[in-house]
Amino acid sequence: MKALNERGKEVTEYGNKYWLMLDEQETMRLYPIKAARTEEMKWRKWVDDWLVHLISPNVYRTPSEALASFDYIVREGKFGTLEGFFAKYVGAAAMFFISKRLKSRHHLQDNVREDLYKAADDWVKAIGKHRMFMGGTQPNLADLAVYGVLRVMEGLEAFDDMMTHTKIQPWYRHMEAAIGHAGATN
Repeated sequence: MKALNERGKEVTEYGNKYWLMLDEQETMRLYPIKAARTEEMKWRKWVDDWLVHLISPNVYRTPSEALASFDYIVREGKFGTLEGFFAKYVGAAAMFFISKRLKSRHHLQDNVREDLYKAADDWVKAIGKHRMFMGGTQPNLADLAVYGVLRVMEGLEAFDDMMTHTKIQPWYRHMEAAIGHAGATN
């Protein structure tokens, strides 16, 4: 479907973007409670519409955080000396300014960490005290989507701050273990 976004730009929307095409037997196996499928879709959409937009403003929040982020990128990437220098300093400066525009575009608080903390705690609250994952005893696609977005911050100040100031750490560590276990059995 073609639609106009909030800035008047034409975008293409896919009505079944979060809907899995499963036969009835597989649907009943994965989603024995119908509400679980709807809940998973809701949170996958939340990841795309909100959580992902918190990353850049948080990892490039200050010039020093932007520089640290690009230092990490250059260190982990396959950059030569000259390319690494330009990527680190020019990239950090550019992303610092871009993150300010993103902060404004997505109507984030002045202290963007507060939005990140709230998002992490909203996620944990949605899982509740009686489930290990949104998917119950095993991660579902919503768990994987949230984990994937948060994983890109690992090793950076924003990630450490989120782990310290929210209740997400136990869920995140369970996800690491579940993904590690799944990788070991394949």
